[in-house]
Amino acid sequence: MSRIQHESESRMTRRQFSKLAAGGLAAVALADSRAQGVIPSRPPADATLSYADATSAAVGLAGVPRGSAAEATESALRAAALAVSDFSWLSRGDSVLIKPVCNSGNPYPATTDPVALRAMIGLLRERGAGRVLVADMSGVETVRFSKDRLRGSTRQLLHQNRIAPVVEAAGGEVHAFEEHGWDAFFEDTPAAAGSWSRPIMMPKVLNEVDHVVLMPRCARHLLAGSTLGMKAAVGWWRHDSRLEYHRDAATLAQKTADANTVPSLTKKLRLVLTSATQVLTTFGPDQGYVAAPTTGLILASPSLVAHDMISLAWLLENRSLMPTADRDGVLKDPNTSALFINIANRVVVNWLGGIGDVLSTQRLERYDHQSIWDDRALRRAFLNSGGVPRIELISEGGSVPPEIQDKLRADVTLTA
Repeated sequence: MSRIQHESESRMTRRQFSKLAAGGLAAVALADSRAQGVIPSRPPADATLSYADATSAAVGLAGVPRGSAAEATESALRAAALAVSDFSWLSRGDSVLIKPVCNSGNPYPATTDPVALRAMIGLLRERGAGRVLVADMSGVETVRFSKDRLRGSTRQLLHQNRIAPVVEAAGGEVHAFEEHGWDAFFEDTPAAAGSWSRPIMMPKVLNEVDHVVLMPRCARHLLAGSTLGMKAAVGWWRHDSRLEYHRDAATLAQKTADANTVPSLTKKLRLVLTSATQVLTTFGPDQGYVAAPTTGLILASPSLVAHDMISLAWLLENRSLMPTADRDGVLKDPNTSALFINIANRVVVNWLGGIGDVLSTQRLERYDHQSIWDDRALRRAFLNSGGVPRIELISEGGSVPPEIQDKLRADVTLTA
């Protein structure tokens, strides 16, 4: 595997961390005391992993040498997308909604790569797309949304992280879900049952478009461990669904996978693409250490699960090559601390619902990611889809070194 280069992008200081911990520690203690003797409901344990009976799932890979001009990323995105799709699903004049990740106003890789977005809009236009919307709703730290109040703006954050100017210059439309009001959402029930107690509130604009393309980023997440394609689903949800997700935290990983089985997504999702020329390898989702691999990757797949298998393998590989001094310790990587993630999760619940919901918040169990097989959201997705997909890596033109392909292939192959 090629060496990677790291630079610090961490924005949380020790003082900020201490303030957050002081503010949340009492809530954790009180909530845990209220929950003594209560065992939160959990879906049945996952069975031993095995391959699905279906045919293999293709993942297109294209390499981008570190320091390349934007044109190299655009060319790589086109190559990866066309390696796995002939776009026969797209008829002339069809509308497409691209779902990026705009959790904050911070630049790529904390948010979606605007260069990759520009390339995707161009490719869709070239293939006959009509209206192209780029739509999201940012995280609760920056956008607070209720039936009667709205504070913050996804649109403003899209301008801060340079996504909006690029989208508009490429002929796309910026769409912020919260701008259309509390009633601009509808109930959609996951096909996979067992983790959500209520239907998920999805934006009505999904019913107005023909196709969906998902464009997340490859990053660490202080609560979930990683944020890839499946975790990007949070950006669709109204805040009452986000409240259930964080408050009923014992099944947060299962909810992550199950939320991607709502019919409004499964019927329209055509491609998942990530620009991973840079990887947020610690902290997350809004800041952390940035790994800049010698050869960065663009990955694309029609399969959300296959995409996330490769994306997680790439994240873990870049984490493994970091200097341990940049990775170890709760201030550098809070997901290593069960105490911290439960403090942080209750802070989020307080933002979403208030102290009453904080007191009924379930404990969020952290787990180590030694391999992709440790990831509980992926394991749940395997269960939902009948097994592990066999990954077919497609990389043409020699842009991805063989050692990277071999390592990723090994990482996503079940051992006997």
